[in-house]
Amino acid sequence: MSAKKYRTVMLIDDNEIDNLINQKMIEAAAIAENIYTHTGAKSAIEFLRNMEKLEIADQVLPNVIFLDIDMPLMDGFQFLDEFEKLSNATKKMCKIVMLTSSINPQDFNRSKKYNNVKLYLNKPLSSDSIQKVNV
Repeated sequence: MSAKKYRTVMLIDDNEIDNLINQKMIEAAAIAENIYTHTGAKSAIEFLRNMEKLEIADQVLPNVIFLDIDMPLMDGFQFLDEFEKLSNATKKMCKIVMLTSSINPQDFNRSKKYNNVKLYLNKPLSSDSIQKVNV
């Protein structure tokens, strides 16, 4: 089974090394034409707000967002709360994969409360976990 191909994916993780590793895994798997990386959820949500205002939003918004949970200033769940306020078109286009080192079952259960969270993976990405990303 080969992974689905996406026009654009976004990585949101405060750890730049994790972002780099995950970016390299996505590049190696060739599942995305473009990769946006953000080291903070706040900058990522601002980016999405700005992109959805463009006439070409459907061409620039990410198809998949890999989201870390544990980040300073705004964590993954706060990002999800802000994401819920975006337009329906944006929410329909951007599917979210929680990509975390958290082994807390409460985090997993809490992530299920968000319609846009389609998958919950442990980081870093691996070639096996990338094959599961079919959202």
